[in-house]
Parts: sequence; C-alpha cells; structure tokens
Amino acid sequence: MRTIVRGKNLEVPDRVRLYAERKFARLERLLDDHTDAVVELSNEQHRSAEDAHIVDVSLVIDGHTLRSRGTGGSYQAALDVVVDKVERQAIDYKEKPRLRARPEEEKHILRKIADGTSDGPRERRIVKTKRFAIEPMFEEDAAGAMEELGHDFYVFVNAETERVAVLYRRKDGDFGMIEPVVGGDYTPSRRMAK
Repeated sequence: MRTIVRGKNLEVPDRVRLYAERKFARLERLLDDHTDAVVELSNEQHRSAEDAHIVDVSLVIDGHTLRSRGTGGSYQAALDVVVDKVERQAIDYKEKPRLRARPEEEKHILRKIADGTSDGPRERRIVKTKRFAIEPMFEEDAAGAMEELGHDFYVFVNAETERVAVLYRRKDGDFGMIEPVVGGDYTPSRRMAK
C-alpha cells in the first residue's frame, strides 16, 4: 500500500508525516500493493480547538474510492480517529460479497430482452441531491480540481463567461465541456484544445 501525505495550504511537519505513515502501515495486512491512501491535512481556525485539525483520507482499492474524515485537537488525534474509520471501511469492503452476474445469467437476461419478455425498465427517480458552494474559476483550474478529486466530471462557474459549466472526461482521455444556455442565448466560447 502506498500512503501519500499532503497538506492543504500548510506544510506537513516530518513528525506528523511519519506518524501518519506508521498508522496507515497497519492497514497493509488488509490491502494489496495496488492500494493508495491519500491523506490530506488541513486546519480550520473557526472551529473549536478540539476539532480544528482535520484529516481527510481517500483510500483507492481496486478502482473504488473510500473516503473518511477525522478531526481532533492535534493532527495525531485526528489521524487516530480517521485510521479507525478507514480500517472499518476497508474490512467491510473486503468482506462484502460483490454481486456479479455469471455468464449464464447474463445470457438469460439478454435472451429475455431479445424476446421482449423481460420486465420493462423501472421508473427512474432521484434518490440523492448534493448541494455545494462554487466559485468562479478558469477551465484549466477546473481540470486540475477534477483530476485532484479523481472524478470524471466537474461543475464550476467559468470565470470568463460567468456561467455554470460542466467539465467532463471523454473516453479518448481528452476533456469536454457543457455550457448550458437559456432561451437560445448562445455565443460560442473558447474551447480547451490542449
């Protein structure tokens, strides 16, 4: 397992980095060499002293990302909290049986679809809504933020047009951008052709 420790707007002291690496080493018995743990340390001054130190962890196991957060009066205390959480998540992930269709089942499902005897598609519904604050940024900054988060799309306010835009990763590895317009008020803008 590879552990990456970084600070968000702060320099991580060596003693804290070593402490984090030592704490995450205990997860190596659960995880393989292809697992990455990204540990990000930050500090929020407006919080109480007991939880001003924040540790966010993204654990990538077999392409799946597990995220967790811990807070404490020091980075070491926050690391103690978050390592326990991440260890529980990793154990649950490893022990939970993965539902995979067997080839025979897939053939049966495809045959039912081809014959027209399959159950119709179920009605889609919205099961989750996310709200988040966004600030204007340039396309290149949005691409960097999307890469850092490991997402395939990123919603942002374009600093040049002052409109909401969606940056997404195309199958060929390049980026695409969706710029919604209201009522046909369309004016072409510069594209990311890099």
